[in-house]
Amino acid sequence: MQKIKDVSVFINGIPINENEILRFSLKILLLSLILYIILNMETLILQSTMTTNTSMDFLPIVIQLIIAIGFVGIIMLATHLLGPKRKTKDKLVNFESGIPSVGNAREPMAVKYFLVAILFVLFDVEVIFFYPYAVNFKALGVEGFYAVLLFVAFFFSGFYYIIKKGALKWED
Repeated sequence: MQKIKDVSVFINGIPINENEILRFSLKILLLSLILYIILNMETLILQSTMTTNTSMDFLPIVIQLIIAIGFVGIIMLATHLLGPKRKTKDKLVNFESGIPSVGNAREPMAVKYFLVAILFVLFDVEVIFFYPYAVNFKALGVEGFYAVLLFVAFFFSGFYYIIKKGALKWED
């Protein structure tokens, strides 16, 4: 089996290693998180001193987690014990969405698919950081608003970077 040492992507004639894109995106994410913490340090300290959590506050979550895991386990056990076990040749053949598989599954794929997947994950995680702001936007006040504006600026700078590099263009 041949080992791939360096996978480079050529976007608009510029060689770009996918590790560079990942490192750049992670740097932007880390910087935005650090700036958010720095700008909201006073709010975070005040919130942590005003509330006192005990382990009993988490009891409903633990109970719900136990019930959910138990329910999944019971259903899986029941289907395994009660379901039919007729293994025929037709049932054991691999297929994808009802289409019989053709050819070798180990063919090389374009790096473009992986780039889009990485970009989706990075931007999806960035969007998740908007949720705490949406919940606490009144308590965070003007400083929180400026922190979110800074976060959005980092978000759009990363988006601008991938647009300029042509990472979302699909033509060869």
